[in-house]
Amino acid sequence: MKVSLKNVRLAFPALFTASRFNDQSDPKFSASFLIEKGSENDKTIQAAIKQVAKDKWGAKAEATLKKIENNPNKYAYKDGDTADYDGYEGHMAIRASNKVRPTVVNKDRSPISESDGIVYGGCYVNAIIDIFAYENSGSGISASLGGVQFVKDGDAFGGGGVAKADDFEDMSIDEQELDFA
Repeated sequence: MKVSLKNVRLAFPALFTASRFNDQSDPKFSASFLIEKGSENDKTIQAAIKQVAKDKWGAKAEATLKKIENNPNKYAYKDGDTADYDGYEGHMAIRASNKVRPTVVNKDRSPISESDGIVYGGCYVNAIIDIFAYENSGSGISASLGGVQFVKDGDAFGGGGVAKADDFEDMSIDEQELDFA
């Protein structure tokens, strides 16, 4: 079920280069999104999970969800209060991945490349994900990553970030100042 998330915080982005997560065999593009508990985004995700579970497992949906909801390998929507990561407290987190590179755009919907340095862990984004239930080595709920739109800057996770050109002093000089002696 396609879900549109509005103004959520981005964590662990692998949007431009596929990478392996938790020793999975195939590299994938992925990201986690932090969802404020009780928000419209939270309600939308919970409703989508219930709907795809009902569609997949019918009368067994509620029992199946109770069985898998605390298994991080089988349930993509997690309580951030149980995570050991800064910024997760007070939030839910959903991880979405895809073998195909997601669309990544700026506020004006123009494409963003990795070298632009605009999208990073800690910024705020809109995201399109597809939540689905599956039966593959057991039952589970997962999410596929469709795309990300940059919304606004936020505090970078890990305290890092890249320098902007304005962070540097202008070191340009006139050619007349050069000494070719």
